[in-house]
Amino acid sequence: MTKACLVDYIAENADLTKADATRALEAMLAGVEKGLKEEGKVTLVGFGTFTAKKRDARTGRNPQTGEEVKIPARVVPGFKAGNKLKDALN
Repeated sequence: MTKACLVDYIAENADLTKADATRALEAMLAGVEKGLKEEGKVTLVGFGTFTAKKRDARTGRNPQTGEEVKIPARVVPGFKAGNKLKDALN
C-alpha cells in the first residue's frame, strides 16, 4: 500500500477530506519521528513499538573490489509488531 492509498483509506474511513487525511498522516509520522529522536521509543498499544537502535561502527567490504570499507556508527529505526497486528495477519 502506498502513502496515497493510505491517505485515501483514511479519508474514506474517518470521513475526512483527502487534504485532512494527508495532514493527519503526516502529523502522525512526524510524531513518531519526534518520539524516536527525543525518547528513542514510540509505543502504539496493540499495533507495535517503534524503537531507535544504535549500530556500532564496523568494517565492511566493497563487493566489487573486496576492499575494506569503514561503516560509521549510526542510529536506525526498528519496529516490533504488537499482538493485535500479529493476530490480524494470521
